Amino acid sequence: MRFIGFIGPSYTSSSLNVDCQRCLNLYPEIDQLGTGKAGEVASLVSTPGLTLLLALPASPVRGVYQASNGAVYAVGGNKVYSISNAWVSTEIGTIFTTSGPVSMIDNGVQLVIVDGLNGWYVTLANNAFAEITDTNFQNSTLVSFQDGYFIFNKPDSQVCYVSNLYAVTFNALAIGSNSSSPDNLVAAVAINQNLYMFGSQHTESWYDAGTTPMPFARIQGSVVQIGCSSAFSIGVLEGAPYWVGGDANGQGIVYKMNGYVPQRISTPAIESVIRGAGATNIANARAWTYQSSGHLFYCLNVPGLQSTWVYDSSTSLWHERANLTNQGLDRHIVDCSSVAYGVVIGGDFSSGNIYQIDQSSFTDNGTPIVRMRSSPHMTQDLMRMFHSRFQLDMEVGVGLATGQGSAPQAILQWSDDGGHTWSNEHWAGAGRIGETKNRSIWRRLGSTRDRVYRVTITDPIKVVLIGAEIDFEQGAS
Repeated sequence: MRFIGFIGPSYTSSSLNVDCQRCLNLYPEIDQLGTGKAGEVASLVSTPGLTLLLALPASPVRGVYQASNGAVYAVGGNKVYSISNAWVSTEIGTIFTTSGPVSMIDNGVQLVIVDGLNGWYVTLANNAFAEITDTNFQNSTLVSFQDGYFIFNKPDSQVCYVSNLYAVTFNALAIGSNSSSPDNLVAAVAINQNLYMFGSQHTESWYDAGTTPMPFARIQGSVVQIGCSSAFSIGVLEGAPYWVGGDANGQGIVYKMNGYVPQRISTPAIESVIRGAGATNIANARAWTYQSSGHLFYCLNVPGLQSTWVYDSSTSLWHERANLTNQGLDRHIVDCSSVAYGVVIGGDFSSGNIYQIDQSSFTDNGTPIVRMRSSPHMTQDLMRMFHSRFQLDMEVGVGLATGQGSAPQAILQWSDDGGHTWSNEHWAGAGRIGETKNRSIWRRLGSTRDRVYRVTITDPIKVVLIGAEIDFEQGAS
């Protein structure tokens, strides 16, 4: 019989005995026609690998950005670099800090960089680099841009302020305040002619009112009592901000702005994981976004978690990504992203490496990618069940010509105690190249009252999981 539910997202409850599903380095892809094999509405597809493009001399990578003129810039350690289309970096300046995320944006003339403590700018015409020295510059966590103005938040205050038109000079009176509530302004982000003023416990939407000296003003009736827990958790997809939010009752919920109304997109299971990281780590969460193969991904790194949680806005489902280290699985190594010279690039949080986020690559810069699916609980009124066969339905015959992956394997394990402990590994072939009729089957799987199956593939091959078939007999008690 078909194992209904084997294909699905990550959903690990605070109690594994309730639900312990994982979808690691795989993401659900919906069958839009609804005519998938055996009634399956989705499959699980390989997440992209990483192909090294260049290594910045200074590390880690703190930000990458493609300017409006097509030029590409990156910050590694305390150095600012321009990057050519041949993937060669040239140092153009030095900033004061050596770690932590930076924010970058341009107005078509200058590129501004802020790190929460200071600000700098690059003249795009000649890559001349300079510190912002105007006495009315008050630092900023993030920098945004709209209608000719750079937009900043003054850290640890309610103040938002803007530059002069198409300049990095300032008028001391061009300031505003998100003062509808007493919490501080976390970030001011301009998207689609809306200026979202994210406080720690509330959010206001502003617009360009054309007033002077401060051109922006609050949209009446747009205040909501949901704020932002981390400025760098804010990402943008399809013209809408996504972020980790909080209010007077707590934090750790992921939202998407729907017009002027926050829409909760995280699940209780994911929120339990995020909150388990602790308030300090949530405050240092960082997100990156990108588009690939018709999917739009919001990728969230929270310090202290051993995986990166990813929301796919095209399916409204979550999955996890992780990198294989000497100590086991840990968070994905990309911490920031941009489009550059026609490809999606990502910066490494622990080195100066900049990668192409590459759907045709099946390793992370040569490191194997562990792809794993843990199923829902399989039980029938807690009666004993005798499992005789498990068959994995997947795309086969996609092995490599030589080396690892030339004889790809799928690994099956199971848990009979709710996902707390797992059996030994049981291996089955996944089809050498061209063996498109291969079947991955395991037999004589024992008896249980409650079972969770886990399939793992580590070979550097294309992985598409379509479903699973299982044979069992129900006992008398």
